[in-house]
Amino acid sequence: MISIEEKLKEQHTKEDLCLLINVILDTTKVIDYKVNQGALSNILGATSEVNIQGETQKKLDVICNQLLKDSLKSCGLVRTIASEEEDFVVEGHSGAPYIVAFDPLDGSSNIDINGQIGTIFTIYQARNDVASNSEEQFSQAGHAQVCAGYVLYSASTMLAITTTGPTSFYTLDKNSQAYVLTTDSIELPTQTNEFSVNMANSACWSQGFNNYINDLVSSDNRRGRRFNMRWNGAMVADIHRVLSRGGIFCYPTHFDTPQPSAKLRLLYEANPMAFLIENAGGKAYTESTRILDLKPDYIHQRVAVIMGSASEVDFCLGYLD
Repeated sequence: MISIEEKLKEQHTKEDLCLLINVILDTTKVIDYKVNQGALSNILGATSEVNIQGETQKKLDVICNQLLKDSLKSCGLVRTIASEEEDFVVEGHSGAPYIVAFDPLDGSSNIDINGQIGTIFTIYQARNDVASNSEEQFSQAGHAQVCAGYVLYSASTMLAITTTGPTSFYTLDKNSQAYVLTTDSIELPTQTNEFSVNMANSACWSQGFNNYINDLVSSDNRRGRRFNMRWNGAMVADIHRVLSRGGIFCYPTHFDTPQPSAKLRLLYEANPMAFLIENAGGKAYTESTRILDLKPDYIHQRVAVIMGSASEVDFCLGYLD
């Protein structure tokens, strides 16, 4: 069995980046323990606080955010931190080589029902032309990521990670507390017969996207094969299924308000997932642009997301021209 530490060394990953990845992964092991304790640890339920997204924070959201923030600030390798649960960036160590953004616990609505949830993270090189307490540190295109990954807390605890090379899966060995390599190089099939989208939002979608979905579910769709819908309510779970066996994941723009709106955050949701998908041979777009070509205008910027098996992403985009 090959551990994540051994694999990173084999890939000639920079030593300080290896150390930072291990800091994040060690923290996810603590999160994994707390998730598995559930009601036994009095960590379920909501707080009375609302985060910058306008979402009611769960107790576990707050706990996981603090764990990651504390470990990243104390390791000495991180100059600036951004989190879904923080209104502004958090300053780390001036002169440190990296910046980190994360969603501490994706899929909060699944916490209290024992559903799939996860931690999403991304790492960039710090910018020397920008102050360490500035959001401008994160004004970098997604293709500049030096590492992206997520940890899925489920029947087994799994890590998906890429450091610009192939996307790989690791499984947490609960006995040794090591992340062990289980899939060395993920390759998404170009075609698929599964899609992931919240159909309850169909009244909010553009006509073009509704046309795509209508064709997808019709008995005589243009691909000539039947499609099945899968939806977990947590991006990390839905993307994990896509990486595991192919598929397409969509969260399009909503047009039910005077100002069209998207749901998913570019910096710490769309970008790291796009990096994982592309490095597994898939494609990741908004309704018009490759996600990894975008620079966030601000840390909580939202974008539409269409990602997964390459040919199906192309098919979807063809309806949106």
